[in-house]
Amino acid sequence: MTFSTTPLIGLRADHFRHPLDLQATNALKQLPGLDLLVRQLLGGVGEQFFYLENIASSILVSDQQLPQLHQLLLSACQTLDLEAPQLYIRQHPVPNAYTFAMRGKQPFIVVHTSLIELLTPEEIQAVIAHELGHLKCEHGVYLTLANLVVLAANQLSPWGTILAQGLQTQLMEWLRCAEFTCDRAALLATQDPRVVMSVLMKLSGGSPSLASQLNLDAFVDQARTYDQISRTELGELLKQAQTAQLSHPLPVLRAREIDRWSSSSNYQDLLKRNFMVYNTEVNPKGGWRNW
Repeated sequence: MTFSTTPLIGLRADHFRHPLDLQATNALKQLPGLDLLVRQLLGGVGEQFFYLENIASSILVSDQQLPQLHQLLLSACQTLDLEAPQLYIRQHPVPNAYTFAMRGKQPFIVVHTSLIELLTPEEIQAVIAHELGHLKCEHGVYLTLANLVVLAANQLSPWGTILAQGLQTQLMEWLRCAEFTCDRAALLATQDPRVVMSVLMKLSGGSPSLASQLNLDAFVDQARTYDQISRTELGELLKQAQTAQLSHPLPVLRAREIDRWSSSSNYQDLLKRNFMVYNTEVNPKGGWRNW
């Protein structure tokens, strides 16, 4: 099962990275030496642990196993110019998907069965592409790094608690910013903003029995209305307090961002493959070329 999209050969993470993600990621890079540390100490062990867990408790998607889902993965990878990671389907009642990668050795994506039950094939591909965005931008390494630092700080001393709280705040801010970038990856892969916004709508209040009754236009209007709350100082403070401890931006806020970016010249230029070619030429082999 494939959908007609324009392959974006030569696409790099910085071509579509959200400005807030760029700012937050640069802030994390200021933590000297820890990036290399987490790769060396946790990389091999973490990859092996999760590989064994997935093989034991999930279904590995392939051309022989759930081939339609496998084709959705390959199609999204082709559009985003990325090598295909492993894709696992896990039985779980909470709709969710997540990614693990330590610089591309054994990257994988896990999608819960309850999420698949909620979405159409196009929307499932958007979810897969969102997770591919984490790989394209190497978000997995920084997530592991931040979590490891917080855990270590809590074990060291009473001062560690103060440090951990600061890092936790920074981590949550970075995660929310990274999600905006990955939503853009989902849009680039599906090349239909309504598909991406429909996923966000269903994550807000959907269920298999309600999905067909939901009105996407009404949800988009709801997302635009959310902006009006920021027009007062009190409204802005309330919004900041509501989101400060969240790992993901609010779905209406994510939908609003996609609604805006889909109309931007940046997005339209990317669809026309009008972006800078690095190293004077495009590598025709695809791959994890963001590193």
